[in-house]
Amino acid sequence: MRKPNPLYVLILLLATALFAGPAAAQSSGLDIQIVGGVKTATPIAVVPFAQPGVAPLPTDVADVIRNDLNRSGKFRSLAKSDIVEFPAKGADIKFATWRLLKQDFITVGSVSDAGGGMLKINYELWDVNKQQNLLAASYTAPAGDLRGVAHQIADAIYQKITGVRGAFWTRIAYITQVGLGNNTSYSLVVADSDGYNPQVVARSHESLMSPAWSPDGKKIAYVSFESGNSQIYVQDLTTGARQLVESHAKGINGAPAWSPDGRKLAVALSYVGNLELFVLDLASRQETRLTHNLAIDTEPVWAPDGQSIYFTSDRSGRAQIYKIPASGGTGERVSFQGQSNSNADISYDGKQLAMVQSNGNVFRIAVMDLGLGGQVHYLSPGSLDFGPSWAPNASMLLYGATEGPRGVLYATSADGMVRQRLALANGSVSDPAWGPYRQQ
Repeated sequence: MRKPNPLYVLILLLATALFAGPAAAQSSGLDIQIVGGVKTATPIAVVPFAQPGVAPLPTDVADVIRNDLNRSGKFRSLAKSDIVEFPAKGADIKFATWRLLKQDFITVGSVSDAGGGMLKINYELWDVNKQQNLLAASYTAPAGDLRGVAHQIADAIYQKITGVRGAFWTRIAYITQVGLGNNTSYSLVVADSDGYNPQVVARSHESLMSPAWSPDGKKIAYVSFESGNSQIYVQDLTTGARQLVESHAKGINGAPAWSPDGRKLAVALSYVGNLELFVLDLASRQETRLTHNLAIDTEPVWAPDGQSIYFTSDRSGRAQIYKIPASGGTGERVSFQGQSNSNADISYDGKQLAMVQSNGNVFRIAVMDLGLGGQVHYLSPGSLDFGPSWAPNASMLLYGATEGPRGVLYATSADGMVRQRLALANGSVSDPAWGPYRQQ
């Protein structure tokens, strides 16, 4: 499994493998389990969708919506076993029943044959107490796209009730490791935000690491050791084409991070003799060096406005988070709580900084509020957690954890009260990266 202090990962990879774990299952698919809950979350009933004249479907739309809302931590969906009536449209709802069940909102819907191999999905969202219709819409899609439709419905419900754009219809990327010894295989995988529909983007018998999404969600930059040395590639998810963008023969090429406009990558390179930060212009391939010191500077991440870059450095003696202008300059220390801090990720609004904080041998995901005097709270229990990555609306956060000899992923609500565990049945998974909103 990847070492819990990400500051030294790139250096350690020159001598050792990234992961440890046996064989894979389900074509890199993940076993998924939701743990925890919030008693104060908004109660909502999602009634199983009616299916008049339709053969059994591969996806239960209501189940997907229910699970999406639950894992956000903002909602507490009524258990399917507790649903006693099954209205398919607003006119069928007996509001007294749902008030007795103490539900604030109810979602109803149906899936019907639209012809030509397509299905029509109708849904409505109602306020139970006001008996008021809040949403009503329909989609047309093939059976294979029902999960995507369900995620979009969950997004609409989430936004209507919370006022914040939903992020369920997004994707995540991660690295899997399967096999042992010479049979070890690494894969870069892209999946739906809940871990379903995994697609292998790249494979290698040498380590892959550090996937990073482009702002438009069409490309992923990542590090590969397939040549024997670290190199940075950019993979086009639409065409499957990939491009080698950093390959200095001497030293480390690692930690790619996209600029908000998608034109540049911040990277950590050591061909100059020490691990330093650079900005690579992808069109001209021109490198601009940002840092000049004897410390290790790595793990860059851009602020949402593109004006500055946060990064990890041990220039104070231990790993801490610093901030530097995107054009270069003097680094300003940002993190002070805990023995060390590393592996930062910034929320879309620039207000929250997630990082790996260590105290002794315990590594946990901590979140610093950049607008309230640097207040810090924990989102994970430890003891070996790493790699935080925000959802594009900052309502959830994805991170990796070491459990025994293997790595797993967790998606947690922003308050840490609800966690979704994603694990390979017989392998390791790490290096999570939550993608941007999909383009409509």
